[in-house]
Amino acid sequence: MNEFRNIDDILDFAIEREQDAVNFYNKMAAGARNADMKATFEQFAQEEMGHKAKLLKIKVEGINALKNEKVQDLKIADYIVRDEHRGELNYEQALVLAMKREKAAFRLYLTLSERVKDTEYKNLFLSLAQEESRHKLRFELEYDEFVLREN
Repeated sequence: MNEFRNIDDILDFAIEREQDAVNFYNKMAAGARNADMKATFEQFAQEEMGHKAKLLKIKVEGINALKNEKVQDLKIADYIVRDEHRGELNYEQALVLAMKREKAAFRLYLTLSERVKDTEYKNLFLSLAQEESRHKLRFELEYDEFVLREN
């Protein structure tokens, strides 16, 4: 399990999670069942790239030259969703996995916001949590529209 020693460790972890999300959404776009969902998955991949770029910029430029601070163990496994499927996902499975990933990302950023003392980092992580929550809602709406209503 990872232990974060400072804000750079936190940012590195968050950057990796965003890249994982980009890869996931690009994969989902490639197998989307229709043009609308392909566009949605591609849009989400772009948004996750934006999150990654924001985090990379902050890592390089800092937020007001903040000092590194000690952060306690965050129980990283709680924020990672593994794809247990070993084959192709059907559309319902892809939506469920996307919802779980967005929920995990939301929880990660919410917890990070609670663990940092600096207000600007706190606001950054809260903003990212809110965006991940909106992503989850989009997939929930899609699930409601195309899975629940078909049954």
